[in-house]
Amino acid sequence: MKTILITGGTGFLGSNLCLRLVREGNRVICVDNNYTGRMENVEKLSGNPNFLFIKHDIIEPLEVSEKIDEIYNLACPASPPAYQGKHAILTTKTSVYGIINMLELAKKHGARILQTSTSEVYGDPLEHPQKESYFGNVNPIGIRSCYDEGKRCAESLLFDYRRHEGADIKVVRIFNSYGPNMDPKDGRVISNFIMQALSGEDITIYGDGSQTRSFCYVEDTIEGIVKAMASKRGFVGPVNIGNPGEFTIRELAEKVIAKIGGKSKMVFRELPSDDPKQRRPDITLAKSELGWEPKIRLDEGLDLTIEYFRRSTF
Repeated sequence: MKTILITGGTGFLGSNLCLRLVREGNRVICVDNNYTGRMENVEKLSGNPNFLFIKHDIIEPLEVSEKIDEIYNLACPASPPAYQGKHAILTTKTSVYGIINMLELAKKHGARILQTSTSEVYGDPLEHPQKESYFGNVNPIGIRSCYDEGKRCAESLLFDYRRHEGADIKVVRIFNSYGPNMDPKDGRVISNFIMQALSGEDITIYGDGSQTRSFCYVEDTIEGIVKAMASKRGFVGPVNIGNPGEFTIRELAEKVIAKIGGKSKMVFRELPSDDPKQRRPDITLAKSELGWEPKIRLDEGLDLTIEYFRRSTF
């Protein structure tokens, strides 16, 4: 049995990872300040002797008495309203101070550490689809830069710790994920569209809806993350984890409206600055090095996600 520490463990991806790893017989230490995470996401693990929750902000150093084998660092606001507003500085601090503190903790325990980076490191890409070798097209001073550049800086720190401190690191770049345990108010496009349609509201599209995204169901995303952590020591990444199926935002809205029904119409608003025009992962590396590729298509994943939101009370 491994002892595994997960930061951001009550968030969307973190809680799904906690559930998966406890189910597999590991001891999981879940760390979160619950800024964007929710305790409801891990209530199934309440009372489980192999699950421990620690309320802590990783901007500050963390001491853990028991021996840690692996650290998954998922802590960082990923909700656009959270990181584009008054909490932009907190977002950068979480990415930068947070990964330094987790790398120091990993060094102390001799633990392997995995960083969940993001497709946002590619910015508004000029290369399509995006390969890991692409350096990106990021505005360093825009409203999204606290998240984009914070994650880019975190990657830099991981590789410097590997070069100079011998850290055992893994870096995955997550593309748009969705599914159960999403916060209905987190501002991501799928949760926005589903909640608007379920409430009988019009679907808000920013821009003309021609911009594209690639959506990966959470079960597939978690499988990729776990495979990356378990990969051979010589392979550190970064590696894209995402679904190469590409859809326009308008197509997504049409699918959600068709599945939920009702009288929702599409309404269009001004596109926010630096919003990427296209996003699609090249997953050649994930296939060859991890033996991973997504299995759940968007239509199936949307059905599962809509059912989750229908059952939930928020």
